[in-house]
Amino acid sequence: MRASDFDFQLPTQLVAQIPAPARDDSRLLVFNRAKNIVSHHSFKDLPAFLRPGDLLVLNDSKVIAARLRGFNPLTGGEFEALLLEENSLNNWWAMMRPGKRAPVGTRIHFKTRAGVFSGVVGTVIETNSEGHRRLVFDGCENIFDELARIGEVPLPPYIKRGASDDADLVRYQTVYAREPGSVAAPTAGLHFTPALFDALRGAGAEVCHVTLHVGPGTFAPVKQDDLACHQMHEERFVVSAEAAARLNAAKAAGRRIIAVGTTSARVLETVIGTETAFRAGPGRTRIFIHPPYQFRAIDALVTNFHLPRSTLLMLVSAFAAPGESRGLANMLAVYEEAIALQYRFFSYGDAMLIV
Repeated sequence: MRASDFDFQLPTQLVAQIPAPARDDSRLLVFNRAKNIVSHHSFKDLPAFLRPGDLLVLNDSKVIAARLRGFNPLTGGEFEALLLEENSLNNWWAMMRPGKRAPVGTRIHFKTRAGVFSGVVGTVIETNSEGHRRLVFDGCENIFDELARIGEVPLPPYIKRGASDDADLVRYQTVYAREPGSVAAPTAGLHFTPALFDALRGAGAEVCHVTLHVGPGTFAPVKQDDLACHQMHEERFVVSAEAAARLNAAKAAGRRIIAVGTTSARVLETVIGTETAFRAGPGRTRIFIHPPYQFRAIDALVTNFHLPRSTLLMLVSAFAAPGESRGLANMLAVYEEAIALQYRFFSYGDAMLIV
């Protein structure tokens, strides 16, 4: 298949710029793969589609205030940095704009959220083939502890309302987030509330957590039309011994494993691999799931509506008809219906359950 096969036309007004008034006020499209039937609901209705013993797997990674704004005091030039991954104390890889004006040796003075110099300075010490900069920070004991003062929530580029605000600090974060490290939210989880978790447990469902720190590549379209040429972005994950044991127990008992989000799905498909059991531990994944693909780990998927040509759309298309290329046709038909019914798309948009 080719990346161009995953193009579709989306009216710009359907790209959600703000979240729903309440998390579980979002809409829920349910797609039954076996019957090729679509139905329309509220996200609050999710428990009605679960069975006793279902195991929902959620990504508990927490979004960090990874977007920093600064300036070069020698030239007055303004910069924006997006922290990507910590190498060691005060040593991070970052995506820099404009990167061409930040060669090795450049010192950038970073501002507080109020727009004044924070006292924190980053020095570019290395660049890589992707154009990222390695920054060493001084003027602070640990830059991680300064992010609440100088960082912004890194909203995705299709949210066009400018800098993030205080509401995004809460709403661009799942209620169960606990492991800091993502620069983008695992957005399928944004719809869940404590009351909804109570209802899910009341329906007999169980919940467990894995961690995958989401990188900026999650928004990147596939630029090369030949999917075999695409280099998938790498992301760090952790599956605890407890989570692996619960997953293996569910699999052995024939209970459904429901991934909440493509990030959870990628972790689970990575740690089961070609084996019959899930393995615990930390790791990194570049797994690229697209049609045709035979899923081994998951039986259902909760997800949002994704960008054209994105690896996320490719993953859900593969799941829409496991092992068969017709999954893409199924998913594009579902998207067409969602567009006709004015569903909200992308991070702050509505949700879909594929069973």
